[in-house]
Amino acid sequence: MALSDNIRTYFDGTWNNGNTAVIRAADHVTWLGSQVFDGARKFQGVMPDLDLHCARLIRSAEALGMVSHISGDEIVEIVKEGVATYPDDAQLYIRPMMWATESTPGVIDLEPDSTAFCVCIEEMAMPEIGAFSLTVAPFCRPRQDMALTEAKAGSLYANNGRIMAWARARGFSNALSLDIDGNVAETASTNVFLVKDGVVRTPVPNGCFLNGLTRQRVIGLLRDAGVTVEEVKLKVKDFADADEIFCTGNIAKVMPVSRFEDRALDIGPITQQARDLYWDFALSGK
Repeated sequence: MALSDNIRTYFDGTWNNGNTAVIRAADHVTWLGSQVFDGARKFQGVMPDLDLHCARLIRSAEALGMVSHISGDEIVEIVKEGVATYPDDAQLYIRPMMWATESTPGVIDLEPDSTAFCVCIEEMAMPEIGAFSLTVAPFCRPRQDMALTEAKAGSLYANNGRIMAWARARGFSNALSLDIDGNVAETASTNVFLVKDGVVRTPVPNGCFLNGLTRQRVIGLLRDAGVTVEEVKLKVKDFADADEIFCTGNIAKVMPVSRFEDRALDIGPITQQARDLYWDFALSGK
């Protein structure tokens, strides 16, 4: 499939085929990294929590000091318009983004009203389950007084990228990263859960990582189903001793972990329940 067939870009009020150029050489974002984004999914005809993802984009922009010139509801409608140009059964990854184009007289800080906006929609299959593995990275999450961790900012993903690259170079799909106090925070790209003796535990949000929308949704669905879910401080040893491990995020939604370090793991009953509950929730929006 040609690039123009599987990517659509919305910019300056128009949908375009392909990976449209949207950033200029002297834009603030190009050399100072003032960009935020969000990610949503379309699969099996549904786009779960699309409104929440679009609203979070605006909160992320505001956290970096930008002023959004568009509302979350307007972004939702733009996304729906773009999605409608794909086949009904297309599996899509949806990325609305904002960035700053101008600096203030201080040069380094951005001009709040210079916020630009685009949406990129790309065909991307939902990952297959059964071979997702985790190791433990030596790289930590920054503390909230060190970085704008409350935003889904592109500038944070250089650290995420080196975590992912480190894991993949060692034969793993992803890696746990710790906070500066040695507690497990998340992986390079997802929130993470463990199951021990029928109880689900996940790192308590402490400001150094995003409390993901899919994370929140899965916690609510499990609790509504009568499963005990605890948000607590967790160490690597807790994951080494776990009966089950799974991850949540926009790319795969709920992904079972089949290997942690050198230990094989089955897709356990609670992990399967979490997947089933999420898919039931998502498909109920049809």
